[in-house]
Amino acid sequence: MKNQVQLITYVDRLGCKSIADLNSLFKNELKGLFGGLHILPFYYPIDGEDAGFDPINHNLIDPRLGDWNDLNELSKEVDIMADLIVNHVSAKSIQFQDYLQKGKESKYAKLFLTYDTVFPNGATEADLLSIYRPRPSLPFTMVKLNDGTSKLIWTTFTSNQIDIDVNSEIGIKYLEDILETFQKGGVKMIRLDAAGYAIKEKGTSCFMIDETYEFINKLRAKAKAKGIEVLVEIHAYYKTQIEIAKRVDYVYDFALPVLVLDTLFNKNASSLKKWLEVSPRNAITVLDTHDGIGIVDVGAEGGNAGLIEGAILSKIVDQMHINSKGNSLKATGGAASNLDLYQVNCTYFDALGRDENAYLMARAIQFFVPGVPQIYYVGLFAGENDMELLEKTNVGRDINRHYFTKDEIAANLERPLLIELKELMLLRNNHNAFNGDFSVVESAENILNVIWVNKSYWAELYIDLETMKMNVNSSE
Repeated sequence: MKNQVQLITYVDRLGCKSIADLNSLFKNELKGLFGGLHILPFYYPIDGEDAGFDPINHNLIDPRLGDWNDLNELSKEVDIMADLIVNHVSAKSIQFQDYLQKGKESKYAKLFLTYDTVFPNGATEADLLSIYRPRPSLPFTMVKLNDGTSKLIWTTFTSNQIDIDVNSEIGIKYLEDILETFQKGGVKMIRLDAAGYAIKEKGTSCFMIDETYEFINKLRAKAKAKGIEVLVEIHAYYKTQIEIAKRVDYVYDFALPVLVLDTLFNKNASSLKKWLEVSPRNAITVLDTHDGIGIVDVGAEGGNAGLIEGAILSKIVDQMHINSKGNSLKATGGAASNLDLYQVNCTYFDALGRDENAYLMARAIQFFVPGVPQIYYVGLFAGENDMELLEKTNVGRDINRHYFTKDEIAANLERPLLIELKELMLLRNNHNAFNGDFSVVESAENILNVIWVNKSYWAELYIDLETMKMNVNSSE
């Protein structure tokens, strides 16, 4: 993976109707700005119940977007990352529909994880309560088979996302076939979506247990044999994230978005500096994603302190809602049909009250901390909350999933804020200092001063949080 800024986007929300259109965008308007491109699910269909994360056919690019030849062409312009959705498949898939019709006689029967696969003798209340849940309900859905019998199926996320038994012979082959398709399509890196939930064992949390690491390592070895790198997506307590990072290729720095807000809101970089002392270096850094702004990643767990004190964290969340003029409240928690209750749904620009100076500082911090920076397509244009889309779908995360037109993109690229942002991106992409050593300069809590040094090359970020003034300096 190139040590350059990446873009994460849907194909059809960036003024494009197809992968070929996206290729044109990278050859023209976005040329030189990105070393990598994470394309959010482009499999059939892209407009399911979870914006492509519920694939009916993981090996088929939605024909409305193009085909694998188109993706191969795009991979010649920029390195491609794709999602390998390891935990589940759509209830509308051919495989699950065949299972509904034929039950245990279906050739796909062992592909799906049932309640009794994990709990053959039943589960105790303690067994069920110990299962780690990202959602408020239990991870099971009762389905009725064609013969009139009923079955409890594991559905970690929604009833339309049917969990796969990744340890079964057919489950292993299912994932291997997708890797083979990815290799032929020019994919250079995969994100293992929801990998933390893939292994279920009685008497455990069923989340990032030892067997999960074994599964990830086996899948990673298969991917590497095909020249594909692996990123693991895990939202978890920060010490858990540090441990996970030791055992995988890359992880996300999901703590960074709220730590940056803490730094800017409270004019105090202490918590961010402490994180930078221990944060994983094999990280993809983000401020915004296709999901919400995660809170669990900086919060406490049980009796263990988080990266930010609870009272301060609550005020940060409140400030995001105030800055967005209450619009984020309409998209967060139980206010809309949300899947994740531990995230705030809001664009990062709106979370900062549309303060362009603060937004540029936030991106500068992202570019200067250790890791490979990734920008979400809405964040690239300092996008605002899409209340019209939210009202239309009542899906909380859609507030930050705007469909840009070509005219909107052209106009945004001429904004002074975007011109300054592009200069920062080009510095991050091209300066040799960022391939060297990182350090935090000891300073007062209201000062953030970090520096990269690589032999005679250096780059420095200095922010005075009291005056909200920033200096970026570097060697020639």
